Amino acid sequence: MKTQPGPSPSLEIRLLGPFAVARDGKALPLPASRKVRGLLAYLSLAAHAPTRSQLCELLWDVPNDPRGELRWCLSKIRALIDEPGRKRVITNDDLVRIDLAECQIDAAEIAHVMQGGIGALSTERLKAVSALFAGDFLQGLEIGRSPSFNAWITAQRRRFRAFHAALLEHLAETAPDEDALEHLEQWLALSPFDQRVHELLLAALARRGAMREGQEHLDAAIRSFESEGLDPAPLRNAWQRGRDKARVPAHPLSSVATIAPADASRTVSAEARRASIAVMPFHEAGLAMPVRGGPADAFAHDIITRLAKLRTLFVIAQGTVFTLHERNIGPEEAGRTLNVDYTVGGSLRRQDKRLTVSVELTETRTARVVWAEVFTQSQDDTFLVLDEIGNRIVASIANEIETIERNRAILRPPNSLDAWGAHHRGLWHMYRFTRADNEEAQRLFKTAVRLDPTFARAYAGLSFTHFQNAFQSWAQRESETDKALEFAGQSIMADDRDPTAHWAMGRALWLRGSHAQSLVELKTAVDLSPNFAVGHYTLAFVNSHGGDPNLAIDAADYSRHLSPFDPFLFGMFGARSMALVRLGRFDEAAEWGVKAAARPNAFHHIQAIAGYALALAGRRDDGRAYIDRIHKSLPGYGVEDFLKAMQFEPAGAALYRKAAKQLEGK
Repeated sequence: MKTQPGPSPSLEIRLLGPFAVARDGKALPLPASRKVRGLLAYLSLAAHAPTRSQLCELLWDVPNDPRGELRWCLSKIRALIDEPGRKRVITNDDLVRIDLAECQIDAAEIAHVMQGGIGALSTERLKAVSALFAGDFLQGLEIGRSPSFNAWITAQRRRFRAFHAALLEHLAETAPDEDALEHLEQWLALSPFDQRVHELLLAALARRGAMREGQEHLDAAIRSFESEGLDPAPLRNAWQRGRDKARVPAHPLSSVATIAPADASRTVSAEARRASIAVMPFHEAGLAMPVRGGPADAFAHDIITRLAKLRTLFVIAQGTVFTLHERNIGPEEAGRTLNVDYTVGGSLRRQDKRLTVSVELTETRTARVVWAEVFTQSQDDTFLVLDEIGNRIVASIANEIETIERNRAILRPPNSLDAWGAHHRGLWHMYRFTRADNEEAQRLFKTAVRLDPTFARAYAGLSFTHFQNAFQSWAQRESETDKALEFAGQSIMADDRDPTAHWAMGRALWLRGSHAQSLVELKTAVDLSPNFAVGHYTLAFVNSHGGDPNLAIDAADYSRHLSPFDPFLFGMFGARSMALVRLGRFDEAAEWGVKAAARPNAFHHIQAIAGYALALAGRRDDGRAYIDRIHKSLPGYGVEDFLKAMQFEPAGAALYRKAAKQLEGK
């Protein structure tokens, strides 16, 4: 499939605007059948070869002979796109696909560019990609009595409108005013209720001195927003800011006025410090008409509730997203209308005894899918299955957004960071688990609480940096333990419903040796947010030392189930290994210890877990290699350093001393 500029392809399929096929630049006559054209379009964009049964379900509503009709459609497609000596329609057993080599598909090229990220593309490339939008996706190609196909085409139209809006937004933000206005007008036609396009257009008109046109646009926009029940106050504020700036004389060195890019961390209000998200009602596949209040709606409501419990995100309320959904507004347009950073959408399908849930997390302003997953399970009890899948989805969404926000914050100039950005930049350093990074994380968390004294998570981050100082012996243990407790307490005072605050307190109490109280706080954290993966991991960690080792194993497994790529994955593996040691299952403990030590951020105590477990499993040479690795950076490290950090109950400590003697050959 051609996705970069170069020689003209032999075959072109145009899906944006009226459907068209051309060979060597010459348009080919199309089959009269809408289903043939629809089938070719679907196969042209299919990520994987669909089965004949899937294609029959897509296009036919209980026909007499669906497979016979499918064979007829495929024969028409072969006549259209096959070439002498080259078959493009490929059927292997029950699968059907199209050979797209040396073929240009406008929609596929756009999707490839958007998923790769548009930030680094040149203006010329952006304009070329934007020019591929010759109209709506498969304009006018609805098929009667094919609800599945029509649902697919509706979703694709929403998706490509979002792509087009993102391209136009990027062009408008980077082009001089005289060029930007054209992009803004196109963007406005696509997204009439996107607050950002109105803000940029009003700012551009103010800079040009077009006050009358700006006021007329503002008045019309206010009427439009009010008719839809949307708040027009941000538009009034944007116009006032634009007029105020227009009164300031331009700098004499300024030759071209450009539109300032949107602040990527901006949320629903200027004061908000949390990333914002809208979870749209899920589509229940296989139903001709949606059933309000069914499992799909209940599932979306459940995810909204669970995300809100995390306290890290500004979550749009259920009533708003369901109202937009009833107006036939999809996730992409809803995200722009609500001016949120991320949207979640998906589908639910019940077939035979299986339940399949597909979900996508999309970055609103770039229209880029940042995470997608398909969950398939037996549906013996639909709502219990949805509860389990919901936990995994929410944990994954939270983890993906936190990763994006961390990476975004680390790229911003230090003097531009607000409390939210300073916190996430601090997390990036915190998760590197080195002394220098821990110090930088501490400085950034202090910046965050100075900028926002009510920011519970920044206090929790500060508590963790002091925990690290004590745990890794980077500073005097008693004083660092006191500070870890102090900042955990401030986190709880700032927001006692934040699970991270109780997580920080639980870790600090464990550090002080108050294991029972530690478990109470950690259980509070996971009760507040059952999908809080790090909370479950820390329960595993504490129980692996002096509590119930079987509970430790269960909690470690569940934390990995919720967050399989977590920065604390080394700890999840390590906690499991330590619990297995206490149970006398040394071979298993060694395997999990090795997995823990293999993680890129595994520090010396984690390497020691592997070394001592291998010794107990009778693999002294393998175990000694891990201890030797520690000694390269910490020559005096020994088992007493390990035990001082880990705080095992007496029987557990005795096992690790035994392992150390075995490694010493005693």
